[in-house]
Amino acid sequence: MALPLKKESYTFADCLTWPENERIELIDGEAVMMSPPSTVHQKISGELFRQLANFLEGKKCEVFSAPFGVRLFEKDGDSPENVDTMVEPDISVICDRDKLDRHGCKGAPDLIVEILSPSTQRRDRLIKLELYQRAGVREYWLVSPEEQTVQVLLFTNGLLLPHELYKKGDIAKVNVLEGCFLELEKVFPGP
Repeated sequence: MALPLKKESYTFADCLTWPENERIELIDGEAVMMSPPSTVHQKISGELFRQLANFLEGKKCEVFSAPFGVRLFEKDGDSPENVDTMVEPDISVICDRDKLDRHGCKGAPDLIVEILSPSTQRRDRLIKLELYQRAGVREYWLVSPEEQTVQVLLFTNGLLLPHELYKKGDIAKVNVLEGCFLELEKVFPGP
Protein backbone atom coordinates (compact mmCIF):
# COMPACT_ATOMS: atom_id res chain seq x y z
CA MET A 1 0.00 0.00 0.00
CA ALA A 2 1.26 3.48 -0.79
CA LEU A 3 1.34 6.43 1.56
CA PRO A 4 -1.35 9.06 1.10
CA LEU A 5 0.10 11.30 -1.56
CA LYS A 6 1.35 14.55 -0.21
CA LYS A 7 3.97 14.73 -2.93
CA GLU A 8 4.34 13.40 -6.41
CA SER A 9 7.66 11.74 -5.60
CA TYR A 10 9.56 10.93 -2.40
CA THR A 11 13.30 10.82 -1.77
CA PHE A 12 15.60 9.45 0.89
CA ALA A 13 15.55 12.94 2.45
CA ASP A 14 11.83 12.33 3.18
CA CYS A 15 12.65 8.92 4.69
CA LEU A 16 14.98 10.56 7.17
CA THR A 17 12.04 12.59 8.56
CA TRP A 18 9.65 9.62 9.00
CA PRO A 19 9.23 7.80 12.34
CA GLU A 20 11.77 5.00 12.83
CA ASN A 21 9.03 2.47 13.63
CA GLU A 22 7.44 2.90 10.16
CA ARG A 23 8.53 0.29 7.62
CA ILE A 24 8.46 2.12 4.31
CA GLU A 25 10.40 1.42 1.14
CA LEU A 26 11.02 3.86 -1.70
CA ILE A 27 10.82 2.46 -5.19
CA ASP A 28 11.57 4.99 -7.90
CA GLY A 29 10.13 7.76 -5.71
CA GLU A 30 6.99 5.87 -4.65
CA ALA A 31 6.66 5.26 -0.90
CA VAL A 32 5.40 1.75 -0.16
CA MET A 33 4.35 0.86 3.39
CA MET A 34 5.21 -2.63 4.59
CA SER A 35 3.07 -4.68 6.93
CA PRO A 36 4.63 -6.33 10.00
CA PRO A 37 6.15 -9.74 9.24
CA SER A 38 4.47 -12.94 10.43
CA THR A 39 5.86 -15.17 13.18
CA VAL A 40 6.97 -17.81 10.63
CA HIS A 41 8.67 -15.09 8.58
CA GLN A 42 10.58 -13.91 11.67
CA LYS A 43 11.64 -17.46 12.60
CA ILE A 44 12.98 -18.09 9.10
CA SER A 45 14.72 -14.71 8.98
CA GLY A 46 16.25 -15.23 12.42
CA GLU A 47 17.64 -18.67 11.58
CA LEU A 48 19.08 -17.56 8.23
CA PHE A 49 20.65 -14.55 9.96
CA ARG A 50 22.06 -16.76 12.76
CA GLN A 51 23.72 -19.18 10.35
CA LEU A 52 25.13 -16.39 8.18
CA ALA A 53 26.37 -14.39 11.19
CA ASN A 54 28.07 -17.47 12.65
CA PHE A 55 29.83 -18.16 9.34
CA LEU A 56 30.88 -14.52 8.89
CA GLU A 57 32.25 -14.03 12.41
CA GLY A 58 35.78 -12.65 12.05
CA LYS A 59 35.48 -12.28 8.26
CA LYS A 60 35.33 -9.10 6.16
CA CYS A 61 31.68 -9.48 5.03
CA GLU A 62 28.82 -8.47 7.35
CA VAL A 63 25.19 -9.57 7.53
CA PHE A 64 22.28 -7.27 8.39
CA SER A 65 18.61 -8.03 8.96
CA ALA A 66 15.60 -5.79 8.36
CA PRO A 67 14.95 -3.06 9.09
CA PHE A 68 18.17 -2.06 7.31
CA GLY A 69 18.02 0.53 4.53
CA VAL A 70 19.68 -0.24 1.22
CA ARG A 71 20.01 2.67 -1.21
CA LEU A 72 20.69 0.57 -4.30
CA PHE A 73 21.66 3.32 -6.74
CA GLU A 74 23.26 5.92 -4.48
CA LYS A 75 26.74 7.00 -5.52
CA ASP A 76 29.39 8.92 -3.60
CA GLY A 77 28.44 12.58 -3.51
CA ASP A 78 24.68 12.00 -3.96
CA SER A 79 22.58 13.98 -1.52
CA PRO A 80 19.53 12.39 0.17
CA GLU A 81 17.31 14.57 -2.06
CA ASN A 82 18.74 12.82 -5.14
CA VAL A 83 18.07 9.26 -3.96
CA ASP A 84 14.63 7.89 -4.89
CA THR A 85 15.06 4.17 -4.14
CA MET A 86 15.62 2.67 -0.69
CA VAL A 87 14.60 -0.91 0.09
CA GLU A 88 14.70 -2.98 3.28
CA PRO A 89 15.61 -6.55 2.30
CA ASP A 90 14.96 -9.20 4.93
CA ILE A 91 18.70 -10.01 4.96
CA SER A 92 21.65 -8.25 3.29
CA VAL A 93 25.28 -9.36 3.15
CA ILE A 94 27.79 -6.62 2.36
CA CYS A 95 31.46 -7.38 1.72
CA ASP A 96 32.62 -3.86 0.77
CA ARG A 97 32.63 -1.92 4.04
CA ASP A 98 32.93 1.37 2.13
CA LYS A 99 29.25 0.87 1.19
CA LEU A 100 28.21 1.09 4.86
CA ASP A 101 27.30 4.38 6.50
CA ARG A 102 25.16 5.47 9.43
CA HIS A 103 21.95 5.09 7.39
CA GLY A 104 22.63 1.58 6.06
CA CYS A 105 24.10 0.57 2.70
CA LYS A 106 24.70 2.67 -0.39
CA GLY A 107 25.00 0.51 -3.47
CA ALA A 108 24.27 -3.15 -4.10
CA PRO A 109 24.81 -5.75 -1.37
CA ASP A 110 26.56 -8.96 -2.42
CA LEU A 111 23.64 -11.13 -1.26
CA ILE A 112 20.02 -10.23 -0.66
CA VAL A 113 17.45 -12.58 0.87
CA GLU A 114 13.72 -11.85 0.62
CA ILE A 115 11.22 -14.02 2.48
CA LEU A 116 8.01 -14.22 0.48
CA SER A 117 4.60 -13.49 1.96
CA PRO A 118 1.22 -13.17 0.25
CA SER A 119 1.45 -9.37 0.44
CA THR A 120 5.05 -9.09 -0.86
CA GLN A 121 5.40 -12.03 -3.25
CA ARG A 122 4.64 -10.09 -6.44
CA ARG A 123 6.89 -7.18 -5.46
CA ASP A 124 9.77 -9.50 -4.46
CA ARG A 125 9.54 -11.67 -7.61
CA LEU A 126 9.07 -8.84 -10.13
CA ILE A 127 9.72 -5.29 -8.97
CA LYS A 128 12.55 -5.97 -6.53
CA LEU A 129 14.09 -8.58 -8.82
CA GLU A 130 14.34 -5.91 -11.53
CA LEU A 131 15.79 -3.37 -9.06
CA TYR A 132 18.36 -5.84 -7.71
CA GLN A 133 19.30 -6.86 -11.23
CA ARG A 134 19.71 -3.23 -12.34
CA ALA A 135 21.84 -2.50 -9.24
CA GLY A 136 24.09 -5.53 -9.81
CA VAL A 137 23.26 -7.60 -6.70
CA ARG A 138 25.47 -10.69 -7.12
CA GLU A 139 23.13 -13.25 -5.50
CA TYR A 140 19.41 -13.09 -4.69
CA TRP A 141 17.50 -15.64 -2.61
CA LEU A 142 13.70 -15.92 -2.70
CA VAL A 143 12.60 -17.91 0.34
CA SER A 144 9.11 -19.41 0.29
CA PRO A 145 7.78 -20.31 3.76
CA GLU A 146 4.72 -21.90 2.17
CA GLU A 147 6.65 -24.20 -0.20
CA GLN A 148 9.67 -24.45 2.13
CA THR A 149 12.04 -23.69 -0.72
CA VAL A 150 14.89 -21.33 -1.51
CA GLN A 151 15.26 -20.16 -5.10
CA VAL A 152 18.79 -18.89 -5.77
CA LEU A 153 19.44 -16.42 -8.58
CA LEU A 154 22.95 -15.39 -9.61
CA PHE A 155 24.03 -12.24 -11.47
CA THR A 156 25.32 -13.41 -14.84
CA ASN A 157 25.88 -11.25 -17.94
CA GLY A 158 23.82 -8.38 -16.48
CA LEU A 159 20.87 -10.57 -15.39
CA LEU A 160 19.80 -12.32 -12.20
CA LEU A 161 19.22 -15.84 -13.50
CA PRO A 162 17.84 -18.94 -11.72
CA HIS A 163 20.73 -21.06 -10.48
CA GLU A 164 19.39 -23.54 -7.93
CA LEU A 165 16.21 -24.51 -6.09
CA TYR A 166 16.67 -25.95 -2.60
CA LYS A 167 14.08 -27.72 -0.43
CA LYS A 168 13.69 -28.05 3.34
CA GLY A 169 16.14 -30.93 3.93
CA ASP A 170 18.88 -29.54 1.65
CA ILE A 171 22.15 -27.85 2.45
CA ALA A 172 22.11 -24.58 0.46
CA LYS A 173 25.33 -23.15 -0.93
CA VAL A 174 25.86 -19.39 -0.64
CA ASN A 175 27.71 -18.75 -3.89
CA VAL A 176 29.16 -15.32 -3.02
CA LEU A 177 30.65 -16.57 0.27
CA GLU A 178 33.28 -19.23 -0.31
CA GLY A 179 32.71 -22.25 1.92
CA CYS A 180 29.31 -21.07 3.24
CA PHE A 181 26.51 -23.62 3.37
CA LEU A 182 23.19 -23.19 5.23
CA GLU A 183 21.14 -25.99 6.77
CA LEU A 184 17.59 -25.52 5.51
CA GLU A 185 16.23 -28.19 7.87
CA LYS A 186 16.81 -25.64 10.65
CA VAL A 187 15.43 -22.72 8.62
CA PHE A 188 11.90 -24.02 7.97
CA PRO A 189 9.98 -24.65 11.19
CA GLY A 190 7.47 -27.43 11.67
CA PRO A 191 7.10 -30.95 10.24
